[in-house]
Amino acid sequence: CLIFATGCIFEYNTSHPLGSGIGFTEDDAPNFDGSYYSKTKGMVETLLRDYKDNVCVLRVRMPISSDLQCKRNFIYKIKNYAKIVNIPNSMTVLDELLPYSVEMSLRQLSGVYNFTNPGVISHNELLDLYRDYLEPELSYTNFSLEEQAKVIRAARSNNELNSTKLKNEFPEMLGIRDSVIKFVFEPAKANQASL
Repeated sequence: CLIFATGCIFEYNTSHPLGSGIGFTEDDAPNFDGSYYSKTKGMVETLLRDYKDNVCVLRVRMPISSDLQCKRNFIYKIKNYAKIVNIPNSMTVLDELLPYSVEMSLRQLSGVYNFTNPGVISHNELLDLYRDYLEPELSYTNFSLEEQAKVIRAARSNNELNSTKLKNEFPEMLGIRDSVIKFVFEPAKANQASL
């Protein structure tokens, strides 16, 4: 079985500090249960470890797609929020990584994989790229985690996942910034120019 799961089961901590480049590995136990979603997903992943020989769990984070009109696309979401937090996170560029999931299934890989592009990118960096490539007049407003906590129902996970295990399977995989440029912004700009 190949299961698309979530990497939103971790949060930066003293062993994995924000900005350190030390990402959570596939062997780390979930440490974030600030929402019902994250708590139950962490429990399920723990249970699935008993089936490590025939189950492959892919931890997706903040999925990004070249379909910039899709409301589930992370870029669409933050572009339309009134305010955003500016925190670097691991993210998944679906246009690049989804074909890997098919190959992983064909190879009958099993176990847990951080299914994210290497590195982190912040919300501001993503919107700056969006502005640079597609919408020069775009503006956005930041707010702090404390201010965000006052307007959301449940806490949000912020973390860096270590993608080394996935990169070993697919050495050609791009880092998050390069991937989002190649698979999202450059094609969107080319498409915009052809209209």
